[in-house]
Amino acid sequence: METEQRTVTANGITQAVRVAGPPDGTPVLLIHGNCSSALFWEPLVRRLPPTLRVVAPDLRGYGDSATAPVDATRGLRDFADDVAALLDDPTLFAADARPVVVGHSLGGGVAMRLLVDHPHRVGALLLAAPVSPYGFGGTRDLTGTPTTPDFAGTGAGTANPDFVARLAAGDRSADAPASPRAVLRATYVADPAALGEDEDLLLDTVLSTATGDDNYPGTAVPSENWPGTAPGERGVLNALAPTWFRLADELVAVAEKPPVTWVRGDVDVIVSDTSLFDLAYLGSLDLVPGWPGADACPPQPMVGQTRAVLDRYAAAGGAYHEVVLPGCGHSPHLERPSEFVAELLALTSVATA
Repeated sequence: METEQRTVTANGITQAVRVAGPPDGTPVLLIHGNCSSALFWEPLVRRLPPTLRVVAPDLRGYGDSATAPVDATRGLRDFADDVAALLDDPTLFAADARPVVVGHSLGGGVAMRLLVDHPHRVGALLLAAPVSPYGFGGTRDLTGTPTTPDFAGTGAGTANPDFVARLAAGDRSADAPASPRAVLRATYVADPAALGEDEDLLLDTVLSTATGDDNYPGTAVPSENWPGTAPGERGVLNALAPTWFRLADELVAVAEKPPVTWVRGDVDVIVSDTSLFDLAYLGSLDLVPGWPGADACPPQPMVGQTRAVLDRYAAAGGAYHEVVLPGCGHSPHLERPSEFVAELLALTSVATA
């Protein structure tokens, strides 16, 4: 299948939405991750059967959707509210549709938030390399206990300023480690060959990111705790920070528990227990000066946290299935598309049974 782009107004903002398949097909909602857009799903959608109704929005501040501000104090709820509003658009979904919701990275957090807030609208959940239910960074154990009271070392202040500047400038070069193309090749996938002929298309999605205090990366505030910065109240990276995004208990307590499939690569360098985007882990490698040590600030066990929460979800009456893809990085749908499609179709079968 190939997608076509539509523009709709939902939740008070203009949203660009890519659509494929018949209106009465089995509904699938694809939610992209940070520094990307709905087109990041295009290589996957080409492999999907025409019986599916696929809807993939550009989140606010990405792709061709409105550059609306992100209120970080709501966690990822601004994004989830935008997506929830699409479920009631008759041009996108049939009435009372309960799609299989697929969320990648940040989009996995949005998908979890959507399930917590609208459990009756989610048929199943496929989490692809999702952010931890305790947020990104700043938590030291499997229960999400904070490293410091203000979650120092998380949020917008941790963004690489060179990457942000190159992102804003639309830099398409590969001549610096912080160029968007170099970051795409080095961190979005384990092997840049997985990008194939779609590399420029996927780079377009990265470069579609709106930059600034209200979007990516957001605002930062000084902290007395290492490394001297804490999350502010505006922007994407702050919305991901555990200061504002922590829904583990809500996810476990949700009344309607659809089946969950969790797909991840075992060499993911973004969402892992040894993340190259976790300042505590980088500090442990002596790559960030002044790290106070493992007792005061250990790396975040992101994978362990997600598994612990999904175990609780299952113990409370839900069900989940973990799929670990050897040699795969942060984008399983690009790197291991056949396995990913198989898991998605298996989940749609369960959701529609």
